[in-house]
Amino acid sequence: MFIQTTTRASLCLAALALLLTANAHVVAQRKRGDELETRIRALVAQSGAETVAVAFRDLQTGRELLINPRESFHAASTMKVPVMLEVYRQARAGLLKLDERIPVKNEFKSIADGSLFSVSPEDDSEQTLYKKIGSTETVRELMRLMITESSNLATNIIIERVGAANVMKLMRRMGARDIKVLRGVEDGKAFERGMNNTTTALDLLIILRAIAEGRAVSHAASREMTGILLAQKFNEGIPAGLPAGVRVAHKTGSITKIEHDAGIVYPPRRKPYVLVILVRGISEDARAHRLIADISRAVYEGVGGVQYSER
Repeated sequence: MFIQTTTRASLCLAALALLLTANAHVVAQRKRGDELETRIRALVAQSGAETVAVAFRDLQTGRELLINPRESFHAASTMKVPVMLEVYRQARAGLLKLDERIPVKNEFKSIADGSLFSVSPEDDSEQTLYKKIGSTETVRELMRLMITESSNLATNIIIERVGAANVMKLMRRMGARDIKVLRGVEDGKAFERGMNNTTTALDLLIILRAIAEGRAVSHAASREMTGILLAQKFNEGIPAGLPAGVRVAHKTGSITKIEHDAGIVYPPRRKPYVLVILVRGISEDARAHRLIADISRAVYEGVGGVQYSER
C-alpha cells in the first residue's frame, strides 16, 4: 500500500513538473512574440509607411504573428502566385499540359469593356518574351517567367488561358477568402474603374503555407512550385534581411508606393516559416525594400534567437 501511494505521488509530481514546464514554454513563447511584434511596430513607425501588414507562421512551432492581416492592398505581382496554383490545378485535372505550347501575343481584352490593350515592354521587368510574339511558348516556361522574372506579358497570356474566375474559385476553396484576382496587368480601363487585383497578408500566408506543407494541389505540385519560387530574381526584400545562404521561396510585388514580399524561409536545420510583408505609402523603392528587409531580419532573429551582422 505504501509503495502504491509513493508511486502515485511520484507520478503526480512528474505530471505537475511537465505541466509547469509546458506552461513556462508557453509563457516564454508568448513573451518572444510580444517582443517581436513590438520590434516590428517600431520599425514600421520609423519608416513613415502609411500601412504595413505582416503575417508570420512558424511551421516548426506553430507560432504565429499577425499585424493588419485582413487589410486590403493592391496585390501588384503577388497575384501571380495564385495564378501559378491554378495552372497546376488545371494540369492535374487534365485541362492543360505544362509542356503544351500556346501562342505568344500582346493583345488582350479589358475586363472593363472588352476593348483591346497591350502590355508595355518598357514597364515590364522581362524583355525576351516580346521577341517571341507570333510564335509559341510552353505553359511551363511562361509560368517560370511570370514568377522568377515577374513577366507581365507571360502573366496575361497565362491568365487568358486558365481564367481569372477559376483562380478565384481555387483561392476560396483553399480558404483565402479576401484575395481578388480579377484580371491580368496593365488593363488601364479596369484600373480607372477600380477593378483591381487585391490581397491581404493573411490570404498570402494561407496559400504559401499550403505550398510549404505540400498541400497545394498535390505534394508533387507543391514541390515544383517551391522550386520556381526559390528561383526568384528579385531579392531586395525578405532575402536581403537574412544571412547569406538562407533559402527563400518567394514572390515580390511592386507598383507606385506599393512594395510587397511574400515567401517561405528555410533556416538551416529546422522546418521553414512563412512570412508575408505588405507595404503601402513609401514612395522610394529603396526605403520600402529596407523596411521589408529589416522586418525579415527581426523575424529571423526572433525565430532563431541569433543576432548577426548584415551581409
